[in-house]
Amino acid sequence: QVQLVESGGGLVQAGGSLRLSCAASGRTFSSYAMGWFRQAPGKEREFVAAISRSGGSTFNADSVKGRFTISRDNAKNTVYLQMNSLKPEDTAVYYCAAAYYSGSYAPQYDYWGQGTQVTVSS
Repeated sequence: QVQLVESGGGLVQAGGSLRLSCAASGRTFSSYAMGWFRQAPGKEREFVAAISRSGGSTFNADSVKGRFTISRDNAKNTVYLQMNSLKPEDTAVYYCAAAYYSGSYAPQYDYWGQGTQVTVSS
């Protein structure tokens, strides 16, 4: 069992930055690949970024490439999402999730956090 708690969301103007954190507890954090997903009102949950267990491999959704960076610190049991050049369309609840293998498919993730709201004003 893995418990995930996101933090760092908030209100920011377009063009600004935020860094989300996801703290994990429970079973060995480094045993899991991690992902970030988001869900805007009235829309389906969508993939944002993922990182391998070691942190050596990452990939992002096309919509955030060049703006968002996923990273992890296995010593701190934490995964991060650095978000730069934010746009109003990035407004959503952001969720972190844990899986045995990294990917962009939500059902492959076994554990989810409760989400943190990110609102980007124009």
